[in-house]
Amino acid sequence: MASKNGKVVCVSSVKGGVGKTILSINLAGIYHLLGKRVLLIDLDLYSGGIATCLDIKNKKDIFMLADSINNNRFTTLADYVTKYNENIDVLASPKDPRMANKVTGKYLPLIFEMAKREYDVVLVDTSHILDEINLTIMDNSYMILFVITNDLVDLKNMKSLISIFKDANKTNYITVLNNSRDTGRDYLSNFDIRNIIKCNIDYVIQKSFYIKNIDKYILNGEILVLNKGINRFHSGDINIIKKIANHLIKDKKEENHNA
Repeated sequence: MASKNGKVVCVSSVKGGVGKTILSINLAGIYHLLGKRVLLIDLDLYSGGIATCLDIKNKKDIFMLADSINNNRFTTLADYVTKYNENIDVLASPKDPRMANKVTGKYLPLIFEMAKREYDVVLVDTSHILDEINLTIMDNSYMILFVITNDLVDLKNMKSLISIFKDANKTNYITVLNNSRDTGRDYLSNFDIRNIIKCNIDYVIQKSFYIKNIDKYILNGEILVLNKGINRFHSGDINIIKKIANHLIKDKKEENHNA
């Protein structure tokens, strides 16, 4: 198989409960529609929900992969991932949370490099804790997507992280304001939010994408953007996610040329 030279995309946040995992899954759905092979890696090691949300019965997980690498038992990446459909595979978080702390950052660059040779997009869902794992993910990512909400604690933490990124001259990130997560929260305008975090909001997922019966789709292991009914009634919202997906894997040389 020829090398794909895929791109690692990190989906992160500075607070839990912002809709990061659901957005990661929907991005995978968009890449599927674009005909791209996607590996969804769940690196929210202690409380990851990718496998649950997609209703996959994985027998292997990322701890087993890291353990095999450490003990020279590794065979091929395919032996550790679980297929969702013809384009989307999942590398699940540890089934036993006691194994989570045994997955350290030293394994991630190797795992990402192997995945990039087999997939067009390596989509990594993370926790909201800025620890060794998340720092390693960000350092090895082509692009980082930060999901924020209209929440003062969230915005305060985001301001601090943006400040760190600016000091480090790190520019490979975009911010997405998810207004569909908590539709009753509209304390601050988008102008206020930009002033607080000292950064532009690149995309806004509107309140209209709030899915009242979302648990029904999760129980069925469905990806929202692949559901015909959701597509019919939320085409505008899905177009925003399509724009986000394309932005995350856009060739930077092309972007600089067009700037």
